[in-house]
Amino acid sequence: ITRRAWVDELTVRYENDSIVPLRSLDLGAERIVAVGVPGTNLERLARDRVVRVATEYPQLAARFLNHLRVPAYRLIEVWGQAGFWPPDDADLAILPEDAAAFEAEGLTPLATVHTGSAMLIGNRRSLASSDLRAALEPLLTLPAGPREGGAKEPRPLEVARGLRMSDVPVRTTLRLAVPDGHAQRHTAAALADAGITLDGYAADRAVRRPTSDIEGLEVKVLRPQDMPAAVARGEFDLALTGRDWLAAHLAAFPSSPVVELADLKRSRYSLGAVVPDALPASNIEEAIVYWRRDDPRKPIRVASEYAALADRYARDRRLGRYQVIPISGASEGFVPEDAEILIEGSETGTTLRANQLHMLDVIMESTNCAIGNAVRPEGARGELRDDLVARLRRAGEMVEA
Repeated sequence: ITRRAWVDELTVRYENDSIVPLRSLDLGAERIVAVGVPGTNLERLARDRVVRVATEYPQLAARFLNHLRVPAYRLIEVWGQAGFWPPDDADLAILPEDAAAFEAEGLTPLATVHTGSAMLIGNRRSLASSDLRAALEPLLTLPAGPREGGAKEPRPLEVARGLRMSDVPVRTTLRLAVPDGHAQRHTAAALADAGITLDGYAADRAVRRPTSDIEGLEVKVLRPQDMPAAVARGEFDLALTGRDWLAAHLAAFPSSPVVELADLKRSRYSLGAVVPDALPASNIEEAIVYWRRDDPRKPIRVASEYAALADRYARDRRLGRYQVIPISGASEGFVPEDAEILIEGSETGTTLRANQLHMLDVIMESTNCAIGNAVRPEGARGELRDDLVARLRRAGEMVEA
């Protein structure tokens, strides 16, 4: 049982996927909408510029924009909180409707992209080859949801052929991204040690756009997962993220211009291959032999939020035939039933131990770090970046001392 939006996000691109929708359920009704700041006009926006769209649903978003016949657009795929991107870093966001959140962020709905509720789905091969009546019959008696719904087909915009690009102003401020979530308290401590004060950003609280008395500095709170790509696109000059997310970005985009500028030496944890405690193996080579003891050609399944790193790990460790399973959220339940390996991070090992798991092979030790483009900005922006990086580097050295 999952949300219909995620089912359609997959099948919009992969029409012949093995997912079979079995029943729409009368719970979890949801509307995915396109939002922008008040006064946004889709037709004018599509006529005048490359439309930047932040979303967790890139396939549904592309379908929507193509049906609108938007001449040129750029999708900014984010890990959540797409509503935090407009108006400075995106023109639109496509995300689940949330009136309170929209009001707080100063956004207004412009169009409906998708509607649906919870959905019962099955695997085509399993349904064809196994007798699943005992499991399916009670599930198929659950209250049914609406049959209509799914991806919407908006009326095409009347946009003249030939895109007229708006003038892009030259940015004079240095843009800094700082993280929310688990990394926030570590980053707040690093900034304090560096003598960088941000009004509205502390270990236990954060506003979306903190302010600073440092002239020429503009600050925004982002998810650390989204920072390397944002720096690569030139939207930020400096970002404080994790070395794990930088490594994941570079594994996916080896020619990216993003580099580490300073190690902050906080938020330290190990990232590696996690397996069940019951696995009779002391290293990855022994584990591969065990997994293939009955079938030498068995694909080894590797689940991870860090899909590109998982793929590189599988090749580096010569797993042979393997399948990377991109996941999000609670990951400990994937092994051993749905994956042989979980590529996961652990600070203390407490969560792993609670789930009878352990790290068999360490890939890297991650800390938080400052990242930026390998090419230093010119003029005052470059000088300010140099100063902030030097301060942050000294703050990292204080931790090591």
